[in-house]
Amino acid sequence: MQYVSECIETGWVSTAGAYVAKFEGALAEACDARHAVATVNGTAALHVSLVALGIGREDAVICPALTFVATANAIRYCGATPVFADSSPETLGLCPQKLGEFLDRDCEVSSGRLLHRQTGLRIAAILPVHLFGHPVELNETLALAARFGVPVIEDATESLGSCYRDRPTGALGDVGVFSFNGNKIITSGGGGAVVTNDDALASKIRHLATTARQDRGWQHDHDMLGFNYRMPNLNAALALGQLENLAAFTSAKRQLWQMYSKLFAGIDGMELFREQSWAKSNYWLNAVLFEDKAARDAFLDDVNGRGIQVRPCWRLMSDLQIYSDCPVTDDLVNARDTEARLVNLPSSPGLLMPKGDVD
Repeated sequence: MQYVSECIETGWVSTAGAYVAKFEGALAEACDARHAVATVNGTAALHVSLVALGIGREDAVICPALTFVATANAIRYCGATPVFADSSPETLGLCPQKLGEFLDRDCEVSSGRLLHRQTGLRIAAILPVHLFGHPVELNETLALAARFGVPVIEDATESLGSCYRDRPTGALGDVGVFSFNGNKIITSGGGGAVVTNDDALASKIRHLATTARQDRGWQHDHDMLGFNYRMPNLNAALALGQLENLAAFTSAKRQLWQMYSKLFAGIDGMELFREQSWAKSNYWLNAVLFEDKAARDAFLDDVNGRGIQVRPCWRLMSDLQIYSDCPVTDDLVNARDTEARLVNLPSSPGLLMPKGDVD
């Protein structure tokens, strides 16, 4: 409240205020990244990252079929085509083994470009998603990307505060993106950010997100097609105040997972999803997996009928009509199994944190 009030009292509520830079600096530090660029939302962060990497028509981007629609939408905004890949039961995110099989079986390198044989499209990027806050297995994916000369964009929108092998998610690939929507672990109302260790890429993303504006004294110029994607100062002030409480939020979410773990222990036919030994999840959304779709649906009906909101996973992107024409890497058997059996549980840190516990 102090930070937001200061914005209002001083009149610095738009993108020129000091809190934008303060938040970017704090976020970069939290992610062990050299740069952070704050944006209006996570989808904008994804879009501008793809544009900055030169992705457009005649290109394809590999992403999981099991993800929120914004992942695929941002690819389509560039005119590119999503290629939907299967998930790993251990992480719920992109399966590196199946990714490798697809790249070796269905793609080929021609004139220094990795091409999808079926469509002729260039595989321009790999876009793994840290689903529900749990890190994907990145080492194998990064190795595949390096082997084929393809950049990796981390969709870390749900995973702020999570760690992959003791390193924060977000800045482990070429570029990473976060969301600060109202349901995320920290929020700026709306808002997102791009993080990267690449100086030139950070500069290009910042330029693109600020309408590609060049200031020449009192005259503005624009040297490329840019976007009005910068986060306003008012939102950055809220985000900074939230970020300063990230440790408390992640602690409460892990405590909530422990309570759910005890609650569901020993109950046949349902299993609470848990982090891998090499990962630290922020448990943004707790997830429980049932033995089959019928058991899942019965639980959804019963608990929602009691006035407690629980939700199924998203539909697979490849099953949405708007993406029915997009290629898939294989039969997506793991993703389909997860979609049919998973339920997300109430996971707000506010369930365990009295109002006065947060500064």
